[in-house]
Amino acid sequence: MKIGYVRISSAGQNTARQEVLMQELGVERVFVDIASGKNADRPQLQELLEFVREGDAVIVSDISRFARNTRDLLDLVERLTAKGVDFVSKKECIDTTTPTGKFMLTVFGAVATLERESILSRQAEGIAVAKAQGKYTGRKKIESADFGAVYAQWAAKHITATKAMELLSMKPNTFYRRVREFQTT
Repeated sequence: MKIGYVRISSAGQNTARQEVLMQELGVERVFVDIASGKNADRPQLQELLEFVREGDAVIVSDISRFARNTRDLLDLVERLTAKGVDFVSKKECIDTTTPTGKFMLTVFGAVATLERESILSRQAEGIAVAKAQGKYTGRKKIESADFGAVYAQWAAKHITATKAMELLSMKPNTFYRRVREFQTT
């Protein structure tokens, strides 16, 4: 069975180009993620990995849609290979059923890693310039009018940290950062 994997980084992007390619290639089932490729923790990718079986082929438009770093790429392809599943990247003409394809996979994986690191570097440089010009102050702080009351309940051990985060609609990192800030004021 031909199985396609399509990924875009944000909802503002569009999957049409990748999905048209999948139709042209006769792909029978397509898994679509709207998520960063920085790691392999993507719901549809995980579902794809559970779905595939021996004899299937996973097809992507290009390697960067599947993984953004060499380690993830090679780990994912190894998981597919262990299940007897082939991996095909159309743009790079990679087919892991051949020794040359396996070699090229590693080379292109390194290029994808370089591309990701370059993007992050340019982003950091842009933020530094914007900060120097006073145009960037970072993300808005998550404020909660009842933080003090919830914090007091949590500090007195009347509620768990999980419950406090739920009440404040905060993720763990944000909650504990705010706790540290609250304790120093």
